[in-house]
Amino acid sequence: MSSRYETWREFLAEQGQPAYRYDQLLRAVFRERVSEFGRMSALPRELREKLSARFGESVLSIEPVARSDSEQATKVLFQIPRGERVEAVRMKYRAAWESFCISSQSGCNLACAFCATGAIGLKRSLTADEITDQVLYFHLEGHKIDSISFMGMGEPFANPATFEALGLLTDPKLFALSPRRVTISTVGVIPGMVRLREEFPRVNLVFSLHSPFPEQRSQLVPLNRRYPLEEVMEVLDEHIRETRRQVSIAYILLGGINDTPAHADAVASLLKDRGPWSYLYHVNLIRYNPAVGAPEEFARPVSEAVNRFLGRLRDAGINVTLRQSFGTDIDAACGQLYGRYAPKLTQMGARTPPAAL
Repeated sequence: MSSRYETWREFLAEQGQPAYRYDQLLRAVFRERVSEFGRMSALPRELREKLSARFGESVLSIEPVARSDSEQATKVLFQIPRGERVEAVRMKYRAAWESFCISSQSGCNLACAFCATGAIGLKRSLTADEITDQVLYFHLEGHKIDSISFMGMGEPFANPATFEALGLLTDPKLFALSPRRVTISTVGVIPGMVRLREEFPRVNLVFSLHSPFPEQRSQLVPLNRRYPLEEVMEVLDEHIRETRRQVSIAYILLGGINDTPAHADAVASLLKDRGPWSYLYHVNLIRYNPAVGAPEEFARPVSEAVNRFLGRLRDAGINVTLRQSFGTDIDAACGQLYGRYAPKLTQMGARTPPAAL
């Protein structure tokens, strides 16, 4: 499927427009932050009217229908064509750095036990335009796009359009992002990991581990039965050898379930002595946020357990950080806005709001 940008180019050619009109259109969107064809003053009025008639008034294919805000995070619920919804989050760090967490699917069918998105189930995969429009929305609002992570709803490597989206995001004429400022998170879809290494070797890779014990990991992340942890680690080793780039290991700490000293020691054993490049593994510890739709036995870990886990990894020589929590007061964990938006969030006046809003 062609991206909207290629469709725009083709349409302009069909209208007999000179090639520079396409450059003017892109300049209006990406430099001047103009969101409607009718306001692109560099284009002739007649052409603006034809663009609006063919593609609609807005350059976006998704529409914000609800949002929640805190001092450091903004979460937006978008309606996408065919009536489904997805989430994206803006996070503001010190020094005014802004990072954006986007979704690749509406829902997810991998059924990770603790995940709110998994409880929703898979509605559908997003197109490349629907993925990148989450970024474009914030850009058009005036935000600087410093970095992007595919850590929202869905498993990125379960959606082939993820790779087309990466092409759009790193295209110098479009979003013009350095691949080093884009991160893909996966629970271990091996074919996607291999393809990323081959096609976008400078894009950052995050592997969601959550348990070093294969049997328990299969309970928490059922995909482990299809792509076993040992095989995933071999692919990660190859990724590091080929790219010489750091691989992050995401580990959500679930109170009383995977935050014990035995788990910490097993994580250290898993990552140590994997060859001369093993120092490029970096563990990101994440405190679990109670999630709508997830079983009640999952709870946020106590501070003592978190500090103990962190300390044991450091003592073992593992590179590790504890991720800063953003937006716990606005349900910023993936899938929670989707599940709770009706009673909690501010409506945004969508032209065609979901029936439940």
